Amino acid sequence: MTIDEILSAAKKEKMTFLSEPEKNKCLEFMAECLLEDADSILKENEFDIENAKGRISDVMLDRLRLTKTRIEDMADGIRKVADLPDPTGRILEEIKREDELLIEKVSVPLGVVAIIYESRPNVTSDAASLAIKSGNVCILRSGKDALRSAAAIVSALKKGLKRAGVSENRILLIEDPTHESANRLMKANDTVDLLIPRGGASLINACIANATVPCIQTGTGICHIYVDESADEDMALKIIENAKTSRPSVCNAEEVLIVNAKIAESFLPKLKELLADKRAKNNLTPVKFVCDERAYAIIGGQRAQKGDFDTEFLDYILAVKIVDTVDEAIEHIEKHSTRHSDGIITNSEAIADKFTKCVDSSAVYVNASTRFTDGGEFGLGCEMGISTQKLHARGPMGLKELTTYKYIVKGNGHIR
Repeated sequence: MTIDEILSAAKKEKMTFLSEPEKNKCLEFMAECLLEDADSILKENEFDIENAKGRISDVMLDRLRLTKTRIEDMADGIRKVADLPDPTGRILEEIKREDELLIEKVSVPLGVVAIIYESRPNVTSDAASLAIKSGNVCILRSGKDALRSAAAIVSALKKGLKRAGVSENRILLIEDPTHESANRLMKANDTVDLLIPRGGASLINACIANATVPCIQTGTGICHIYVDESADEDMALKIIENAKTSRPSVCNAEEVLIVNAKIAESFLPKLKELLADKRAKNNLTPVKFVCDERAYAIIGGQRAQKGDFDTEFLDYILAVKIVDTVDEAIEHIEKHSTRHSDGIITNSEAIADKFTKCVDSSAVYVNASTRFTDGGEFGLGCEMGISTQKLHARGPMGLKELTTYKYIVKGNGHIR
């Protein structure tokens, strides 16, 4: 299908409404068909992997790679969405006037939700399942690195829709990876009700700059963790190891460490031993430290250059800064954060309270890894993305964030 044919099909399809049992039936068959087609999906994914080698980093290749376990997790995510309550048709407010005119505020689907994303094949099934359950039509536009994987996944999901007796046009994939297709989607005001870019800063900024349809700013995660002078250092080491190394290519991975000067000389060498020296001895990729002058004097590494504290590395790289107070840490985060996920490690309730009140991010953590900012971890089944803006959604976007509302007014010959 051409992009114009896709937009036309989506516009027509959004006028068809599914009941909750119909939605759940679709999702169950989508999960079933995804597992049935696992071998063909993996074959197409291997083509994408081979084609991307040498052009993207190893950590980004890992993000692109599918395995049977990851496909099983995708199917499990679809089933979790099926188990969630239907977000549409809920009466949010009810006003009954003295003249008995009844005004109901009712949740409804947005209509057509479009997603432009990069080398994350699992986004394909996450977005499709959330769109189906929330009653929306989904237009997917994958990056070229994951296009064959996305096409294979969509083929399986469409089989599920067909098996459930529902139009396959509720899930539509744009297979043209050119800028022209993305630009057409960004300006499809007569069809697209919400555009969600999910990827790096360049993709998100391009959508924000060029889209004339409503657009959500998502994803870019320059996530900070501040280690306060009162912190339990062993706890801090465990949290930072998880936040930085468990999966550095994702948006909720830690990119910046801020350490209070009173513990920096004792804490930073322990951190270097854990994340660099020990990992190298165990044949794991060591973390590289990009340090301000005070941190460099303690652990060496690489001196921070202009822009390093504004970089989403998506790699085994950690920027390190030393501050004298929590106020200085908050000030640095305010200046450099992307409003995604920022955290503090402290044993002081007063300091934690100040930090959570003053840090203006979609998720603020106390004594926990930033890696929890995820739709599945937040009980949403999966997510469309992490919104780093405030309107209309903030943080992990699940079913409720894919709905709007309208007023239904019921009278009996009422006139004004």
